[in-house]
Amino acid sequence: MRIAELESRTGLGRHALRFYEREGLLTGVRRGANNYRDYPESAVRDATLLQQLQSLGFSLKEIGEVLAAMRAKSIDCAQGALLMAQKRAAVDAQIAQLRQVSKVLAREQQRLQERAAQHLQSKTPTPASASGPGPGSNRPR
Repeated sequence: MRIAELESRTGLGRHALRFYEREGLLTGVRRGANNYRDYPESAVRDATLLQQLQSLGFSLKEIGEVLAAMRAKSIDCAQGALLMAQKRAAVDAQIAQLRQVSKVLAREQQRLQERAAQHLQSKTPTPASASGPGPGSNRPR
């Protein structure tokens, strides 16, 4: 199939498809006499899986390993489940780390808001000076 059909069937753009091909994630691509790319039917499955795994946080290297194992038929459901459990543990660790960062940011935000409020209070004019220059003043308004 031509790249336009693969784009249509996967929702991926041609630049992304070419990139994935260069990275070895889409394989079996042949060139016709006209030098156009001819993608195999398996490219639809691979590109769709690639998108799903990428949206789950898998790196391109990890995706390449999964696709290679699938092509070699050396991955089964138990191994797939283990892979998902490992990725989930990594995501959970990342979430915990981000929660810690969020707490630090919240404390710093609170500290800065308090300092800003104190600074604003010290700059608040007294009622006598708040009225500005008197009627005969030469200072511009």
